[in-house]
Amino acid sequence: MRKITTLTNIALASILLTACAEQPTVKEEATTNTKHATTHHKHWGYSGDVAPEHWGSLDNKFHMCSEGKEQSPIDVVATKDVELAPLSINYPQGSKSIINNGHTVQVNIKGGDTLTINGEAYELKQFHFHTPSENHINGKSFPLEAHFVHATKDGKLAVIAVMFKEGTENPTLNKIIKSFPLEKNKEAKLEFDKDYLDVVMPPKRDYYHFMGSLTTPPCSEQVNWFVLKQPQTASKEQIAAMHKEIGMNNNRPVQATNGRVIEQ
Repeated sequence: MRKITTLTNIALASILLTACAEQPTVKEEATTNTKHATTHHKHWGYSGDVAPEHWGSLDNKFHMCSEGKEQSPIDVVATKDVELAPLSINYPQGSKSIINNGHTVQVNIKGGDTLTINGEAYELKQFHFHTPSENHINGKSFPLEAHFVHATKDGKLAVIAVMFKEGTENPTLNKIIKSFPLEKNKEAKLEFDKDYLDVVMPPKRDYYHFMGSLTTPPCSEQVNWFVLKQPQTASKEQIAAMHKEIGMNNNRPVQATNGRVIEQ
């Protein structure tokens, strides 16, 4: 597995402020909005003249959205069979809060949960949802996708993606949905114990691995992606409730793989 390079301060700020790691505080959201207002930049979105195809021209800091060669999401089709190590996940802490930041529903995590990659600990910051899915698997889209976003102290990023298919009701999603409707950009208390992982992530955790990007501006690259092969289930009503709370389709279209190695 390739060693990834340190992201810029802009990229690290973005992972804590946008849909691939959404705004954790009202103060930071206000600061971001003020900056955009001052510089007359339109805030990015998912439709109209701020839709994904326009992100690269909304702000010069977003140039990778249109110029990058390892962008996410993608249609995940394996190109290389290798002996991938099991995911080294240690999530003992649980969650602390939930927020609808205008781009997604995000669950913020207490400090101390980690994913270890090549001996280096990436701390789980939050997980959030896209409906429908951003990544596809072998040409197949899913009605819901969760992203578990991790970061090292020096700004390297990793995302575990979990697909949801329509099926049996998911207990953890029920607890999230019971907090709806959420006041935009205002955190609400939401506590899961450490066992939440067992119903959000599927028990079988074989995965695809590739290098990609943030799926939101500034679309910074050198992000380690782990897409789980086995989808989790959610009921039709749960998927509809999540979509209603988010209020839109919040999926960036799949991007060109450009000859990337996709391991399985």
